[in-house]
Amino acid sequence: METEWIALAVKMATTAAIVVTTCLVVERAGPLLGAVVASLPVSSGPAYVFLAAEHGAAFIAASVPASLASLAASAGFIVVYGALAQKRGGLASTLAALITWTIMVTVLRAVAPGLGAAALATTVIYVVCLRLVTRWRRAAPIGEVRSSPWDIPARAAAAMLLVASVIVAGRLLGPGAAGELALAPVVLTRLALLLHPRLGGPAAAAVMVNTLPGLFGMAVAAMVLGVTARPWGANLSLLLALAICLTWNAGVLFLARANWGWR
Repeated sequence: METEWIALAVKMATTAAIVVTTCLVVERAGPLLGAVVASLPVSSGPAYVFLAAEHGAAFIAASVPASLASLAASAGFIVVYGALAQKRGGLASTLAALITWTIMVTVLRAVAPGLGAAALATTVIYVVCLRLVTRWRRAAPIGEVRSSPWDIPARAAAAMLLVASVIVAGRLLGPGAAGELALAPVVLTRLALLLHPRLGGPAAAAVMVNTLPGLFGMAVAAMVLGVTARPWGANLSLLLALAICLTWNAGVLFLARANWGWR
């Protein structure tokens, strides 16, 4: 039992370090580069690695439809936050976005429980949401951001809470709950609450909106993970999913600067 608690503490600390580092990069970059970093699997990746180590490939494959529902709902989170943040405060905008995420996850889990249906629903939702957010994707560049002494502990605590929740959910509630929590919008929520009061709603919304292409790449990686986990094993399929995320985001960064006008 003592060994299990030590292992859980190590997992939580590792995830916290990754998420804190990512948030620091986001605060000091422009909306596009910050969003590309924020849409990497900085919290979900470690969570999935720990789930694979504890439960194996079949559990990972079974968790993917719920993860896709969570990712699709994150697109709704971003649209609602982006719309409200133009004129509303950060707390109200974030709460409305989280309510939207919760409703969408619940509905999607009910109507698209399988991998194929979840993949189709996720694709359609991202295509629609990418069209809806076009007007909010530009904002003034993000400069140096002042940090409160509580910022880093708060980010670390949020990341550790996520990974602990995912691991406990996997043990007690099964792959659906674990998959849903692994892709919960923890990083997006922290960014909204941190950046909105410092940079203003439009600039914070620009960061969030610019994460959409990268998050869709994460969804594609999850779809591949769902297909390959059982036949290839958890380790190889997770490495492939990570490679897809990294390659996808590099392509998003290149194409956005060259052709799409995302800045």
